[in-house]
Amino acid sequence: MPELEISNLHVSAGDKEILKGVDLTVEAGEVHALMGPNGSGKSTLANVIMGNPAFEVTQGTIVFRGEEITEASPDERSLLGLFMAFQYPVAIPGVTVTKYLRMVINAHRRARGEDEISLKDFRQVVEHAMEMTEVNREFSKRYLNDGFSGGEKKRLEILQLALQRPNVAILDETDSGLDIDALNVVAEGVNTVNTQSGAGVLIITHYQRILHLVKPSRVSIIADGKIVTEGGPDLVDQLESEGYGWITADNELAERASA
Repeated sequence: MPELEISNLHVSAGDKEILKGVDLTVEAGEVHALMGPNGSGKSTLANVIMGNPAFEVTQGTIVFRGEEITEASPDERSLLGLFMAFQYPVAIPGVTVTKYLRMVINAHRRARGEDEISLKDFRQVVEHAMEMTEVNREFSKRYLNDGFSGGEKKRLEILQLALQRPNVAILDETDSGLDIDALNVVAEGVNTVNTQSGAGVLIITHYQRILHLVKPSRVSIIADGKIVTEGGPDLVDQLESEGYGWITADNELAERASA
């Protein structure tokens, strides 16, 4: 059974239908890339998986580790083992990175019936994760994402991923706006967490460059709110050389034939 299984998912925002029957799975330990042109529904799918109330599921189901979570709150999904790295992480002035990380760790420990982590253990765990993800220790004293560069925000997201060790991680355009050094650090962090914890990863992007560093075993293409094709890593190379034009053209032909 897949860790995450999305079946016939239809989603609307206001009067507009954005997702139109998406079927998608993420297996334990795999890296599954979801690609598509701008406006195709990629980020909407990520937000719906995590329970963003701005979107309405009008049909279909989301099942995580055998449990239907279509109506579950974002907190419930997180505590069950889902994680999302946001495209645009928000700043929280007045809350230090250390305080935030310890709060998140303790929330997950409470959900498992465990005691809160001691300061000594917390320091050791965070320092190890910072070394693994190449995050400067001075980050811990700063306010969460306040004044952070785009690359620093994304590194902090990967640090949270390393600390939480979820069953499935959704990475929503984590490569957006990164220079090559930051991209390499983010990719290395994702690869390390995927290898060490066996987490399934759904990496959402419309660029190919991160997929040369975080190599997917499966690639799905979404266009106009539907998964229109799926394949292996060679599909990334085809998109790099040919773009999305052939996919959207094939999709239009298929819709005309079925009309």
